[in-house]
Amino acid sequence: MSGRSPVTRRSVLAALGSSVALGGLAGCTGSITGSTTGSDPDTLRVGTYKSFVDAPSTSAGDWVKSEFDSRTDYTLEWVIRENEINDFIQRRQAGASLEADAYLGVTPQDLVRADTNLDDPLFEGFETGEIGNTDNIEDAYQFDPDRRVLPTGASHVALVYDETAVSEPSTFEALTDPSFEDTLLLANPQSTTTGLLFLLWTIDTVGRDSYLDYWQRLMDNGVSVLGSWGDAYNAYTQAEGDMVVSYSTDQVYAAAEDQDMARHQIGFVNDQGYAYVDGLAKFATTDRDGLVRTFADFLLEPDVHRKTAVENVGIPTVSNASLPEDIRQYAHVPDESVQFSYDTLVDNMSDWREAWARQVAGN
Repeated sequence: MSGRSPVTRRSVLAALGSSVALGGLAGCTGSITGSTTGSDPDTLRVGTYKSFVDAPSTSAGDWVKSEFDSRTDYTLEWVIRENEINDFIQRRQAGASLEADAYLGVTPQDLVRADTNLDDPLFEGFETGEIGNTDNIEDAYQFDPDRRVLPTGASHVALVYDETAVSEPSTFEALTDPSFEDTLLLANPQSTTTGLLFLLWTIDTVGRDSYLDYWQRLMDNGVSVLGSWGDAYNAYTQAEGDMVVSYSTDQVYAAAEDQDMARHQIGFVNDQGYAYVDGLAKFATTDRDGLVRTFADFLLEPDVHRKTAVENVGIPTVSNASLPEDIRQYAHVPDESVQFSYDTLVDNMSDWREAWARQVAGN
C-alpha cells in the first residue's frame, strides 16, 4: 500500500529520541492560553492536553471554561504545553515553577511516570468528603490507590475496522493470521496513549513471558507503527490500512460527521477493551486549594460531567450522569474492561515498554 510508514529501526529509534527525557527542562517551552501573569487570586490555572481545548473535530475545553466562568466568580485559564504533563514532571524535577494549580487529563500511566521519576510529589490528594459527587465515581474507573486523581473521563482502546474489507478479529492470535497481513495501523507505544494501552492489553492477554514473541509475529504480519494517534488515524482515513487502534467511542464522531459507518466498526478483541481513564489532580505546589476544590466540584456535577463527556467524545465516570441516547448508542463498552493496577504499572511499565522498543528496533 503506497504511503504506508512501516516500522523500522530508524523510526523506532527516532521515536525513542523524541520521548520526553525527564532529566531536564529541554522542550519545556510552550504556549499558555489567556493571561500569563498567574497573580490574580481569582484565576485558576489548569494544565491539560492540547486536544482537550483544540481538537480538529470536537473538544470540551472552550465549553468547560465558559461554563465555569459563568457559574462561579472565578476565571479558568488553560495551560497548554508542548510536552503536556511531561513538562510539569520536568519542571518539578528541576525545582522550577509549575505555573499552574492542577492538571486535567492525568492517566494511570502519567501518575506512574510522575511517581517513579520524582523525589518530591507532583500531586497532592484531596481531603475525604471535600468534593461533591465523589461517592458516585464508578469503582472500575478509580486507578489511584491514594485518591489523588479524581476520574473525570473514560473510554476504551479498541480496534476500528472497515467491515467491507476485513472481519472483526476475534482474538489477538487472529491478528497474526495471513488474512490480516498489512491491515493494522498503530500509534507508537513509546510516545502515545493508544499505542501504550494496546501494548498493555496484549501483555495482559498473551502473557508477560510471551508478549515479545507475539509482537514479533505481529510485526512479521505487517503491522505499521506510526508516530502519533493522528498519524495512524489519518493513514486509516486514507485507506492505507483496514484497521486502526483507536477508541471505542469512535462512532460518536463518525455519526456526527455523517461518515461511512462501515469504516467505523468497533472491534473488541476477546470481547475486551483496555480502559482509558483520566482525571483531575491538584499540584502539590498550588496555593489555591479552595479554587481547585471548586473546579473539582464543578467537573463532577452530573450535568457538567455529561456535557463534558459529550464534547470530549468520552464516557462519564460517575453513575448519576449518562450520555444522551442519541450518543450512547455509538459509545460502545466491551463486555470486559482490562486495566493493570497502579502497583503493577509501577513495577513493570517502563521495562515492558523498553523491551518492546528493543524488540522492534532490532528488526
